[in-house]
Amino acid sequence: MTAKPKIAVYKMSSCAGCQLEILNLEHVLLDVINAVDLSYFVMARRDSEPGPYQIGLVEGAVTCGEEIEKLKQARKECETLVALGSCACYGGLPSIKNWTPQRVVESRVYENPAAIHSTTAYGIDYYVAVDAYLKGCPINKEELVEFIKSALLGAKPYLRPHSVCVECKLYENVCVAVSEDIPCMGPVTTAGCGALCPANHKACDGCRGPADDTNAKSLAQTFKEHGLNPGDIKRKFHKFAGMTPEFDKGADIL
Repeated sequence: MTAKPKIAVYKMSSCAGCQLEILNLEHVLLDVINAVDLSYFVMARRDSEPGPYQIGLVEGAVTCGEEIEKLKQARKECETLVALGSCACYGGLPSIKNWTPQRVVESRVYENPAAIHSTTAYGIDYYVAVDAYLKGCPINKEELVEFIKSALLGAKPYLRPHSVCVECKLYENVCVAVSEDIPCMGPVTTAGCGALCPANHKACDGCRGPADDTNAKSLAQTFKEHGLNPGDIKRKFHKFAGMTPEFDKGADIL
């Protein structure tokens, strides 16, 4: 009998929401467990099996030296390393702190900042090579299943490169930017979420990071023309993926 592929799930600085989405695969979770061995998954099991592992799913931004070492060890243990969610892909919400002096951020949280050894918040590819990116805050469950199925079949998964606006058109959503003048990050954000926020009458927040061939500077100018001040525009582009060159262009508005 062929051994099932071993999967490891690692956590860095994060809310653990993307890990929780793995457990929320109610309709296919048993099929996934029958197809793979979740060998290392602290949230889901008491004991762990040692590597090496075929697939490593890393959730969270890297924010301290301990996590850098943990991540490098994960890279050694895993044949395929996957950034799981926006924090691992881009730095995510933890990266909001990057635009405030480090000691100022630490002093807001810790009584004795001298005991803290934090770093700028980065996605995991700042430190190690990454083989695939599953984006979102949290990840899209269907994309995760698609990735696992493709990995088992030795095929390339279909991870959408186009923008959320394309998905809005496919789902025939009313455009909140055009119809109600709500500032929306959909034109520059990677699709794959099913345009979840616009479908529920909410502007896209940009949690999936930049789509291919984005023009963030143009969208920032549009925001400005519609009354957003530079500070609000910067915060929109810095919220999830401000460390990317594409979104940094949008944040760099006078």
